[in-house]
Amino acid sequence: MMKSIKQLFVLAVLAALAALLLLAGGLAWYANQPLRIESLPKTINVVPGTHLRSLSAMLEREGVIGNAQVFWLLGRVLGKAGTLKVGVYTLDKPLTPLELYGKIQRGEASQAIVQFIEGWNWREVRAVLAAQPLLKHDSAGMSDAELLQAIGAEQSHPEGLFFPDTYSYAPHSSDLNVLRHAYRLQREKLMAAWETRAPGLPYGTPYEALVMASIVEKETGAAFERPIIAGVFINRLRLGMRLQTDPTVIYGLGERFDGRLRRVDLQTDTPYNTYTRIGLPPTPIAMPSEAAIQAALNPAKTDALYFVSRNDGTHVFSRNLDAHNRAVNRYQR
Repeated sequence: MMKSIKQLFVLAVLAALAALLLLAGGLAWYANQPLRIESLPKTINVVPGTHLRSLSAMLEREGVIGNAQVFWLLGRVLGKAGTLKVGVYTLDKPLTPLELYGKIQRGEASQAIVQFIEGWNWREVRAVLAAQPLLKHDSAGMSDAELLQAIGAEQSHPEGLFFPDTYSYAPHSSDLNVLRHAYRLQREKLMAAWETRAPGLPYGTPYEALVMASIVEKETGAAFERPIIAGVFINRLRLGMRLQTDPTVIYGLGERFDGRLRRVDLQTDTPYNTYTRIGLPPTPIAMPSEAAIQAALNPAKTDALYFVSRNDGTHVFSRNLDAHNRAVNRYQR
């Protein structure tokens, strides 16, 4: 009996080894077979956040590979999961799966990609551009004023002037081209929204609306609240009340902000302290999204003058100070 169990175990091990050898052989054969791409040239876009499984699924949808599972398994076996480089890749000749992985791993893109995230400030934009190895960093030695002049901007301060989006660029092209594109796109979005703005808004210029949009962007955790928050701030502007919004104070602190906003910070006057000054700050405080711009120019009609966070990304809105204090006591104290 014991002998038969040992024999079965040996047979099972041998069968497993045979299966592994068969799988390895199959993968080795597959890795070196030219892919039957439906039409050449073919362009594929590896966007930020792409992982091995999503890449495999995308390539199957685009007709580059026949089986996403096999391509994914090959990538796992070869250890390619953490080596994918974002970019736009042009496939102009037949490739094997192994060659395709190598092309993406080496970053041999016909166009590279950089992403600006809504709510980022100007320091973060410059940092992500500086980290792009395929960009020519023409702006590196420029002051903000020189940079703005180089891209044809009319403003003297860069904050908020660039549209948050994913931008493709030719390898070794200038970072000024990316910024010029983002600047023009933000201006187009702003002017289009300005033309369809609600009547009677307390803005003298589109730039003031951009300033408000940046505040709305930083105050909003839930997208559906953007128009309501804009409505609250507009009510305050109309009444001559201070906006009293923490993100502007934080922006005024700059690199001195350590993650904690203290009472003394709210009491220390800066051009961006909306607890000490009435009206909008002098510039935007971040890069607003198109949705935030639309909210600033088409706010919700509300009688609320206050709001406080529920600590889940949403807010409680109140018409008067008593109701606001009760909400603060419930959710913040």
